[in-house]
Amino acid sequence: MALGAALRCLSVNLLPRLPPLSPAAQAGATRLLWRSGCPRTLSSTPKLWTALRFTDKHEWVRVEGDVGTVGISSYAQDALGDVVYCGLPEVGQRLEQMEEFGALESVKAASELYSPLTGEVTEINTELAENPGLVNKACYAAGWLIKMTIEKPEELDGLMDQAAYDRFIKSLEE
Repeated sequence: MALGAALRCLSVNLLPRLPPLSPAAQAGATRLLWRSGCPRTLSSTPKLWTALRFTDKHEWVRVEGDVGTVGISSYAQDALGDVVYCGLPEVGQRLEQMEEFGALESVKAASELYSPLTGEVTEINTELAENPGLVNKACYAAGWLIKMTIEKPEELDGLMDQAAYDRFIKSLEE
């Protein structure tokens, strides 16, 4: 019953004449939503973000096996403005944790990039050469910067998870 009411409320905003659900359709929808063993949750944080670790310089790293994908946070790309140039390292370059490895330039500013971990660059995002704005459009997906090996996994313990990073950002805004 509540599902039908919720759908009717949505239909007012989406379509002017969406027919109401029949009782049988409501029951079917309810069974789909509440199958045993399949709890449903609603989250405003993309699942991808839950695996990210952040530095206080606003870089993030997502670990998959012994490879880390590195990018900048949404907060950083927003502060930079429209990115017009990405200076990235060469594949094979070895980086120490918090060593500068490149720079982003925008219409407002330039910002150095710092390695969140110690390791070797295994891949750079070559699409950024032709389309640096990917950093603004999809900083956690297509706008990633480099991929690197992870030589010291224990360094991950010193990085912030999403909740800690959110608190850090809040402290900067106060």
